Amino acid sequence: SMPDFDIDFCQGNRDRVIDYVKDKYGREAVSQIATFGTMAAKAALRDVGRVLGMGYGHVDSIAKLIPAPPGKSVTLAKVPANPDPGIIYARKEAPELEQREAAEEEVAELLTLAMRVEGMVRNIGMHAGGVLIAPGKITDFCPLYMQPGSDSAVSQYDKDDVEAIGLVKFDFLGLATLTILETAKEFIVTRHPDQKDFDFAKIKLDDAATYRLLSQGKTVAVFQLESRGMQGMLKDAKPSVFEDIIALVSLYRPGPMDLIPSFCARKHGREPVEYLHPLMGEVLQETYGIMVYQEQVMQVAQRVGGYSLGGADMLRRAMGKKKLEEMVAHRATFAEGAAKNDIKPELANEIFDLMEKFAGYGFNKSHAAAYALLAYHTAWLKVHYTAEFFAANMSVSSDDTDKLKIFHDDATQNFGITFTPPNVNAGAWKFEPIDKKTICYALGAIKGTGQGAIEAIVACRNEGGPFKSFFDFCARVDRSRVNKRVVEALIKAGAFDALEPRRASLLASVALAFDYADTQLANADQGGLFDFGDSHAASTNEPDLVPTEPWGLKEQLTLEKTAIGFYLSGHLFDEAEAEVRRFAKQRIADLQDSREVQVVTGIISELRVINGARGRVGLFKLDDKSESIEAVANQDTLDANKELFKEDELVIITGKVQTDRFSGGLRLNVQQVMSLAAARCRYARFVRVTAKDQHLPLADVLREFPARRIEAPQPDLPDSLQGLPIRVVVERQTPDLSARGEVDLGEGSRLYPSDQAMARLKELMPKGQAQIVYGEG
Repeated sequence: SMPDFDIDFCQGNRDRVIDYVKDKYGREAVSQIATFGTMAAKAALRDVGRVLGMGYGHVDSIAKLIPAPPGKSVTLAKVPANPDPGIIYARKEAPELEQREAAEEEVAELLTLAMRVEGMVRNIGMHAGGVLIAPGKITDFCPLYMQPGSDSAVSQYDKDDVEAIGLVKFDFLGLATLTILETAKEFIVTRHPDQKDFDFAKIKLDDAATYRLLSQGKTVAVFQLESRGMQGMLKDAKPSVFEDIIALVSLYRPGPMDLIPSFCARKHGREPVEYLHPLMGEVLQETYGIMVYQEQVMQVAQRVGGYSLGGADMLRRAMGKKKLEEMVAHRATFAEGAAKNDIKPELANEIFDLMEKFAGYGFNKSHAAAYALLAYHTAWLKVHYTAEFFAANMSVSSDDTDKLKIFHDDATQNFGITFTPPNVNAGAWKFEPIDKKTICYALGAIKGTGQGAIEAIVACRNEGGPFKSFFDFCARVDRSRVNKRVVEALIKAGAFDALEPRRASLLASVALAFDYADTQLANADQGGLFDFGDSHAASTNEPDLVPTEPWGLKEQLTLEKTAIGFYLSGHLFDEAEAEVRRFAKQRIADLQDSREVQVVTGIISELRVINGARGRVGLFKLDDKSESIEAVANQDTLDANKELFKEDELVIITGKVQTDRFSGGLRLNVQQVMSLAAARCRYARFVRVTAKDQHLPLADVLREFPARRIEAPQPDLPDSLQGLPIRVVVERQTPDLSARGEVDLGEGSRLYPSDQAMARLKELMPKGQAQIVYGEG
């Protein structure tokens, strides 16, 4: 078969490599490769429904019945007598599909036509990395295709067909890690004058601090070693030499993963290292007697069985493909060669069986070593240039808010890094290290901005100095590149806080600021023709911001999250933390696998509802600022608490915390969910109000927020009331006497203690010191 060329480049320079190849070998000899996008089951249904003029909602309700598991092929075809195990049959997974087909003529026609177009080519694209280099004109071997408006030709054959006609495919891939290392290098050279000749190739591979970081499992954002499972493996293995990293990168895959505990035990002397024959010791010493690499299989064949390296490679390939006739012949050849080394046939067979077992999933060592080197370099960078490391990672991932949140939390919680908030007078397109422990948050990471807008802001700031006010900003920037939408996103992210902290007023004043900027531009264009006295000076006076009600913490943080992707200046949990810790004492970061029911509280995020085997299932993250945990709620719980299961909602959950076998992390199985008001009814004792004068408008509040009636779970049981009793503190002070009493208003005066109810109490009785009392009170 043709050789397989896979080469990784920095993402920013990949196009330069392709241009170099075109110049080197001639543009007529180089092309990229076409991909043919076909109609999958769902797309076929939606396209046919659109062409037939069916309502979007009607077609969507049918398309949503079709399962879409990642990496699996789904078909609308009827289930055959001998179904293909590699294909998911939509009719089998969603019986409602056939029920609707039988009951509705329109659905039957839709499915029939969709089955006919399913699998047809829908569009032509370009392979992400594939490049063809022909020995002459490429059109002598295959036809080319060029999309309208493009100057890059692609082959009209796909990757399999171009190999079939004898052309060699080169995969020039963009690897984000190489871009991260290059970006970090630029930061290091810029910030550290003594490192102008910095070069990763000069880094020694025996740095104790780097191996200490790896052994602690603090490998978030470290190439190949960042998953939770990898972190656990590193803590157990405690790598101390570069060869350990190569081996662990190779072992952490399905199949050889079972050998990891034995590898760790042998490394630390908890298990003896044994070899079937001393000749194997020379080959397997670095991996503690465990076959990890394909090269080791070849070396054992060479040293024990007398194979040449070429013959050993043929043996490795035969073992990988499990061809029986070839294996019988190779077994005899191996035994014959082993006999020359005084190895008995029984032992030779045992060694051959061991080789055969490992050859099936042995990893290429040169490939693993290249990845291990990148892993080591990123870990070294994290230890010695922490701010540059995180700034580079976050710059490359600035459009992935999930990753930004993970990096931000790791940097602040584990490495003492501080982020300066987004600031139009300091930020740039990328995250930038300010000093050893401080990073300036990137304006480019704010959703709704764009590189052109941020570069225009930075250029304007560099040319005319820092912006003096919000109106000065709007007047000076290029408004063809920095439009109202960009300014609104910057306000929500807090990028103007240093100039004006009232975000609500700023957002309400965007149109006014743009009108002011237009006026300033018109005045400048008139060139002073109509200036008399100080009239021009008067026209430059900035207007006042539009008066508006300031945002509460929740509103401000919710809008901040829409712009940044997570809470940066605070957390929604901050407002309630002191109170909820009275009854939900454990932080999420401190939770452990337990059979006991636990009370957990936090903010809901990333909520999605999927169809499970037993009905709908709600999956979400619960975040209390210390950490987040995956949570699962069944259909009954979802249906009973629809008003609580929504983004950014504070909930109190009773459930069991267990280890998730799929992710390796913890998972919270929800049994009961409560709002903060309902939790107050369960865990608090009463609401206390102090009477400062004779007028107590409690009746108004009780009418507005009465106790709620909760239906009994069984008909023969009485309903219950959900609310807290009110106690009024009455004080009397005279020169001779000081008296204080507390009056319980009784069961008939129970209040439903929602945030709105407590706010209303404080509004009507500003001196009443309304508070919810827990414990002893």
